[in-house]
This record gives sequence, structure tokens and C-alpha cells, in this order.
Amino acid sequence: MKQLMPGVSVVGSGSACLPITLSNETLSQLVDTSDEWIASRTGIRQRHLAGHGDSLGGLATQAAHQALAMAGVDPTAVQLIVLATSTPDDLFGSACQVQAELGAHQAVAFDLTAACSGFVFALVTAAQYIRTGVFETVVVIGADVLSRWTDWADRRTCVLFGDGAGAVVLRASDRDRLLGFELCSDGSMNACLKLPYQAAANPLTADLTVQQGTFTPIAMNGREVYKFAVSRVPEVIEKALYRAHLTTQEVDWLLLHQANQRILDAVADRLQIAPDRVLSNMAEHGNTSAASIPLALDEAVRAGRVQPGHTIAAAGFGAGVTWGSAIFQWG
Repeated sequence: MKQLMPGVSVVGSGSACLPITLSNETLSQLVDTSDEWIASRTGIRQRHLAGHGDSLGGLATQAAHQALAMAGVDPTAVQLIVLATSTPDDLFGSACQVQAELGAHQAVAFDLTAACSGFVFALVTAAQYIRTGVFETVVVIGADVLSRWTDWADRRTCVLFGDGAGAVVLRASDRDRLLGFELCSDGSMNACLKLPYQAAANPLTADLTVQQGTFTPIAMNGREVYKFAVSRVPEVIEKALYRAHLTTQEVDWLLLHQANQRILDAVADRLQIAPDRVLSNMAEHGNTSAASIPLALDEAVRAGRVQPGHTIAAAGFGAGVTWGSAIFQWG
């Protein structure tokens, strides 16, 4: 039967190179911790940070350029850019800056905020524009500069986070390679992981007072986040696999948000996916929020581990709380 609507293919990936490496040993000079303590509890050995002159938009643009080059697509052919980020350069959004820097003059561009689930949410969102025939070529970027909002005196959180950017190119195709997805949210758990706005009263006149303030550093209940992730993430992957008419045995790679190696191990164990089928760059990058999935994917593709036709079960989870899974074939 002829397919009435175009399918979606993921045809290129890219990532940004960040100039600063922050090791566990250096962190131990800032807070009461050690390389052994951090590595044994998180799997993280180091993380990368944006430099003083770096911007979120610049990192996102660099990742998008690499993805377009791999896909053999000129920026002028891009029709949509979706930037998943919680740390824009401009609170009004950074996607349009990326559009201009990339030279994608024909593209519509917007930010999408879903924290560490952002890339999966953006991937699924972008795919719908292709499936309905609106656009043929889309760039999806996950990028965050969490160092801007990290409390570097809080050893519970500062050891976890790093900065990064990763991107993929989606194109319309005669075969749909986004095989299934499932997205979820639960605002009742927002207090477990948040980067909240804190306001103070600012009286403008005797009768008129407004609130003004800024955002406070990341706050997290690590125990609750762990319990949430190891419970809900396997469920959402299984639902997405069900929609794709696949089993875990037909998955080539499990690609999870790189939050904590213990979470990755627990989710893989519950799904009965062998450790050698789990993609992880946790030790080198830490938790880069919306960037973590495309960063790990790009590294695996360029290393030759992920090959065309491989089936990937990706899942993001994080603040909001939000979580979701997308099952897709590479290339």
C-alpha cells in the first residue's frame, strides 16, 4: 500500500567541542568530595564547560553545522530548527540566533523546553511536521549550559552537570524510521528537580507593586529522581516499543539521558538489555541535560558503533517532571 504521508529518517548527527575540562580531582578542590566518591556514585570522571566567551547559541550552531555536513545538506535547505534547551542566551529564545548563525535563512526556528527530556520531545515534535508534509528537512538540537545555574558550593549537584550541544538532521523519506514514541509529564513531582524563579516585591507606586527577581541554582532531590527514573523510564520505553511492534531483543542500542550510570544500569537490567548494548559517555561528559542523548549518539556514530539500519531505543527523563521515549532506526 502506498504511504500517503512521508516518513522520517535521521540522517546526520553532530556535536560541539567545548574548551574546558573539569575533572573530579579539580572539583575536590572546590567542595568536600573525591574522584572515588563521585565516580562510584555517578560514573562521572569529568565534564566539559563552556568558556567565558561561549554562548548557548554558538554551541548549538556548531553541533548543527556538523550534523548538516554529515547528512550532506546545505543550511539553506533547512526548513525548521527546533532547539531543546533550558538555558538559552535570551529568555525569549535562542533558536532564531542559531538560524541566523547557521545561515538557514529559509527556516522557521523555535525553542522547546522540557529539561533533560527536551531532545526526545523535540525529536518527536519535529517529526510530526515532516509526517504531515509541512517540512522536508529539519534540524533538531539539544543544548544546555548548566554551569550557568549550578551551585558550585553544593556537592550534591555540582558534581553531576556539564555543558554540551548535540544535533541531528531529520529528512522526509519514503520509509518511516521513527518507529514509535511515548511522552509523559507529571507536574506534581516538580519539586524533585527544579531551577526556580525567585522574586521580590518592587513597589512602583503607593498602589502598585510588581515582582522582580532571577532564577536560583539547580535544586534536586537525588533519591526521588533515582526512584522516578528506574520506575518510569523502563515503562515508557516498553510502551514506545509496543507502538513500534518491537521487543527489547530487537533493539540494537539503548540510548538514555546520561544522568547517572546507576540509573542506566538499573534501566537496562529491568529491560534485560545487555550492558554492551547501552550507549554511555557518562564518564567523559556528565549530565548535559538536553544535549546528553544527541552527544552520545554522535560519538557512537562517528566511532562506527551505530550503523545504518540499527534500531535505537532512546529515552529522556528529568525536571518538570517529564519523561519520554522514541524508537528510531539510524540512517
